[in-house]
This record gives sequence, C-alpha cells and structure tokens, in this order.
Amino acid sequence: MSKQKGTLLCSHASWESMDELAGRKIELPCGAIAWWPCHVATQTIGVGTVIGALAHIGRDVVIGDNCRIQGTAYIADKTQIGSEVFIGPGAVITNDRHPPSNGRWSPIMVADKAIIGANATLVAGIRIGEGSVVAAGAVVTKDVPPNEVWGGNPAKFLMGKSEYEHRRGTE
Repeated sequence: MSKQKGTLLCSHASWESMDELAGRKIELPCGAIAWWPCHVATQTIGVGTVIGALAHIGRDVVIGDNCRIQGTAYIADKTQIGSEVFIGPGAVITNDRHPPSNGRWSPIMVADKAIIGANATLVAGIRIGEGSVVAAGAVVTKDVPPNEVWGGNPAKFLMGKSEYEHRRGTE
C-alpha cells in the first residue's frame, strides 16, 4: 500500500482536531477517503477505500483496497476486510460473542468482493466467504461459504451468487 496521504473530508475539523479526537495521527493511502465525522482507529486502510460519515473503524482493523464502508457502520477491533468489499449503512461487525470478554475477542474475516447489506449484524468469530452477499438486516451467526447469499435472523442460505446476479440482471 502507498504511504501517500489520502483525503479526509471535513466540515468543521482539521487534521489537528482529528488527531485530538482519534488520539493519534491517521494516514490514509492515496485515493482513500474518510468522511468526517467518523472514528478511524486503524492504520491499515487500502488504496481507494471510502469510509462514510459516522462510521466506527476499531483498532487493528485491516481494510483492503477499493472498499466502500457506508455511514454509521460499526467495525469492531481486529476485523479483517478484503478488497472490493461493500459494507452497507448501519452494518455491525462484532468481535465479542459473550460480552464482556475482557479482551478475548473473536474477530471476523470478510473476504474479497463480499457485500454486507444495510443494518446486517455479523456475530463474532465468523468468516464471510469471497463474493458472498449478506442481505440487509440479516443476523449472521455462522460462516458464510463463498459465492452464497444469506439473509434472515438467524441468517440462512437463500441462493447461490449466480442466481442473485441473474435476478439483479447483471449476469
């Protein structure tokens, strides 16, 4: 990843005030954007990634290239997000299955090209497979295999990715 600075889009803040809010300087790679106000505690954000207003990105989170994290999303500490991932507004990625666990977290892995719908909740310790789709409002409590669409509470298999693409008219 490039060490060049990206863009922090501000309304009434400056880099200095963001430093005070976050407690340390954040550097975004070239082409990355974080809309203010948002909380970004991580230092590993990929090129071309966009983070929406009021999103919370925890400590030691790794975010790949060209991701879109919409406003009000919550991403817990130590989450790993691949490249070209879309995370909808209000989505919650947890790291603690039985709170409070006093730092014994179970981080989540979201593989490349996954889509997490608005207000979906990913419960600690699971993996979202490459190219998978989690429907809006779903509560995911177990691993989602690659190229599958899951939804509901608790989330379950709905269809394969090819059927999803066909329904969207993108295949």
